[in-house]
Amino acid sequence: MTTTPTPPLRYVYAVCRPFDGVLPEGAAGITGEPPRLLHHGGLVAVVDAVPAEEFDEGPLRARLEDLDWLSATARGHDTVVASLTAVTSPLPLRLATVCRDDSGVRRLLDEGRDRFVRALERLDGRVEWGVKVHARKEAAAGPRAPAGAPSGAVGGREYLRRRLRERDGREEARRRAEEVGRELHGRLSAYAEATAVHPPQDPRLTGDADAVNVLNAAYLVTRERAEGFVALVGEVAESDGVRVELTGPWAAYSFAGIAEAAEPEPGAEPEPGAGPAGRGTGAAGPEPSGPAPEASGAVSRPGGAREGAA
Repeated sequence: MTTTPTPPLRYVYAVCRPFDGVLPEGAAGITGEPPRLLHHGGLVAVVDAVPAEEFDEGPLRARLEDLDWLSATARGHDTVVASLTAVTSPLPLRLATVCRDDSGVRRLLDEGRDRFVRALERLDGRVEWGVKVHARKEAAAGPRAPAGAPSGAVGGREYLRRRLRERDGREEARRRAEEVGRELHGRLSAYAEATAVHPPQDPRLTGDADAVNVLNAAYLVTRERAEGFVALVGEVAESDGVRVELTGPWAAYSFAGIAEAAEPEPGAEPEPGAGPAGRGTGAAGPEPSGPAPEASGAVSRPGGAREGAA
């Protein structure tokens, strides 16, 4: 008995306005092949044909529990969105937004048209920058205590004093880093068009267990002001116990849901989309987000992790 192969599904990376030219070379997505541009009603969906064996509802639920698969998929997703950022201002969609076929993609564009258009207008000519401020745990703590406490009474007192100095040093380094973070965020917020403050980043995701993240923020900045924004970050002198990290420019992942809220004032903090603690949230890269509509006949939405139309 011959089994009819299941037709591939459509993975949607982003929505954008029509643009001149093509995606830069190397814009291979999660399948290893360049994505396709599907034009419909004045919008463009950036799509890939993906196997139903991986991306249909049942298989996808299992795949989302596989961290290696999830990491590779997120990297492929971000590669495409980053390539789009070089030629236009894309609206990233959630990771694993999947439609049944091209007709489903067109329905996705039709049903979300108003929100897509508002968001694209708001993001046009703008990029996202990420800024993190870290406190170094050991920088102000002094010499590390020996592995075990000395046995003598005098030695025991000295051991306790050393432990107290370490604790006080860590607290002082954190206070200093938090002060730097507050001042820097205030200056950057006044410079940017919008900001999003994300939860502190887990040091296990950065591989730097000796650093404590005290500021993890994203800033929406016009391309014309990007050079000045970078210079502003560079003016903050790093000192013992404080490390400042700048990443970007990125597609506006943190502001993909910006069309859902009222037009923000400069420096305001809109409700971010479902994703990211800025850039570099882990090996998987950013977690895309966006205002993909709740369309009828969606392939699936396991755990709220994806949206789409059939």
